[in-house]
Amino acid sequence: MRNSIPTRLTPKARSRMPLSEARIAAPADGTRATLPRIATAGALALTLAMAAKAAFAEAHEEVITSHGYSFFQNLDYPADYEHFDFVNPDAPKGGSLALGATGTFDSLNPYSRKGRAGALTTIQYDRLFDTSEHGVGQYYCVVCEKLEYPESRDWVIFHIRPEARFWDGSPITAEDVVYSHRLFIEQGLPSYAQAVGRMVTGAEALDEKRVKFTFNPEESKRSRIETVGATPIFQKAWFEEDPENRRLDEPRMETAPGSGPYRLASYDVNRRIVYERVEDYWGADIPFNRGRNNYDEIRLEYFADQTASFQAFIAGEYTFRVESDAKQWVTGYDFPKIDNGIVVKKELPDGSPPNPTGFVFNLGKEQLKDKRVREAIALAFNFEWSNESLLFGVYSPRSSFVEGTHVDADGLPEGAELEFLQSLGDVVPPELLTEPARMMHESDPSRLGDRRNLRAASRLLEDAGWSVGDDGIRRNAAGETLKVNMLIPTNIQTSVEGMHETFVQNLQQIGVDASFERVDPSQYTLRRRDRDYDILYSTRYGSFLSTGGGLSQMYGSEEAEFSLFNPAGLASPLVDAVIEASFVADTQEATDVALKALDRALRYEFFVIPTGYIADHWVAFYDMYEHPEQMPPFDLGYLSFWWVNPEKEAALRDQGIID
Repeated sequence: MRNSIPTRLTPKARSRMPLSEARIAAPADGTRATLPRIATAGALALTLAMAAKAAFAEAHEEVITSHGYSFFQNLDYPADYEHFDFVNPDAPKGGSLALGATGTFDSLNPYSRKGRAGALTTIQYDRLFDTSEHGVGQYYCVVCEKLEYPESRDWVIFHIRPEARFWDGSPITAEDVVYSHRLFIEQGLPSYAQAVGRMVTGAEALDEKRVKFTFNPEESKRSRIETVGATPIFQKAWFEEDPENRRLDEPRMETAPGSGPYRLASYDVNRRIVYERVEDYWGADIPFNRGRNNYDEIRLEYFADQTASFQAFIAGEYTFRVESDAKQWVTGYDFPKIDNGIVVKKELPDGSPPNPTGFVFNLGKEQLKDKRVREAIALAFNFEWSNESLLFGVYSPRSSFVEGTHVDADGLPEGAELEFLQSLGDVVPPELLTEPARMMHESDPSRLGDRRNLRAASRLLEDAGWSVGDDGIRRNAAGETLKVNMLIPTNIQTSVEGMHETFVQNLQQIGVDASFERVDPSQYTLRRRDRDYDILYSTRYGSFLSTGGGLSQMYGSEEAEFSLFNPAGLASPLVDAVIEASFVADTQEATDVALKALDRALRYEFFVIPTGYIADHWVAFYDMYEHPEQMPPFDLGYLSFWWVNPEKEAALRDQGIID
């Protein structure tokens, strides 16, 4: 539901050679290439000449210097921009943003591979550059003041702002940036370390304020600069002071000092986390940050479940809530504070594509490897009934991974998309070219068990070799039962739990030994990481409006076994080929064609049962928060560019409504 990083196309070395060299490297008859001795000197001379030519070309390649980065150099804001158009540069500083969280936490290290990290711990760390909420794939300098790179993107040099510093006053240096990069490679998530380790061949401090990254020319140009520029920056000295206990991959309650606008002020395990605005934050007045970071305090109040959290919001224990429970939104906001205007309930437009949330199949489970089985299981899910009976009809059906956007695959592939798919060769199954993009099945909203769909599901299971026994349970030829277990955390929304319960009922009707299991949030996190589940209701997959390395972490084969962002373990040569081909698209139009083909391919592989989405942000807050009139399309921004009206806050305090 909405409230809500490729295997690379790495051609063999000879395919990147000039044609004459390729023929020398691989003769047509398959024998080893040999050259007469008389030709050896000539070949050596030719090689040296070509190397000299390449070196000359590199030395004379145009170098781009910019205040930000986008692959097609189409930044919306010029070098002399003062602030983003959608922020209020005069927003008052002060007040508190109090938010609710559910579950538990046992670490304040957001990058650990173990434990359950506290919320918002990443806001303490600045990056060389960061994205704008206004455009797709646009990055503007934060810690860097400019960057330079050649058209080939074979390297990039970031120039660090002289004023950039950590909270203790020490300057951010190129050595800190290099150290942070290496820390993520050595101790970060395996999916990130593997992908970036292949991409980046060198990271060096040219001097105190210039850092250079060199890239593997055999890897895609996409995501090179974006990845290294968006890596959080840590203080090298702090980690080296106690390297055994200050690891990136281990949980800890001690936080690494950062350089960001907020830092940890206090915490009470499983009850509260408080961040305070850094009064002398070095970056407060740079163009990227004007109108941002307006609260003096951001506080997280923890509760056991959504019910307790909502009651605490009504009582004023926290003051801003982003709602994602349809039942709550439709029926729960009728308390007196709504009626008298103390609490404001708003629906704000959301221009980003909805996350492809849904029931994710663990493709590592033997019984789920057959697509016919997955299709049959999906037919037992009645979205229309769930929407009307559990979600109050406020959700829209979703079939696409980029629903409602210009890269949403529709109907048969044609024109440029058809040509693109055909260019990929035999990896594309014929039916992908001749059948419309997969759409989510429709069900009867008036009854939970849609008989037509359940009959179709039964036929698919029979075809797949799962027959119903005398006890009504389906088994294969080896006598194994068709068992499916769904895993959910105890703090999940009641409506989502209801969808699991009714889904299981329908599956049991067609002989599937189906169940759902409720576990505490910590156990859920551990089992999700270990992929100890058959089906998982997940928001881990992301939508996409641009290409890059993030697609590999979510949908690529090389990272499939261990990426936390690929809960299905999808490993598809088709999807790999589409992603990799998207990396070499040389125009925005060609990129969009590849992304539309990617949506079609992901839907073809069918590893997620789509659930619905809401088209707007649902928010409720105590009437002291304000936001710009013209909101950006891709982020609600309440953490970043909203602010507190001091007069309204004072009035609520005087009335004893808030502390």
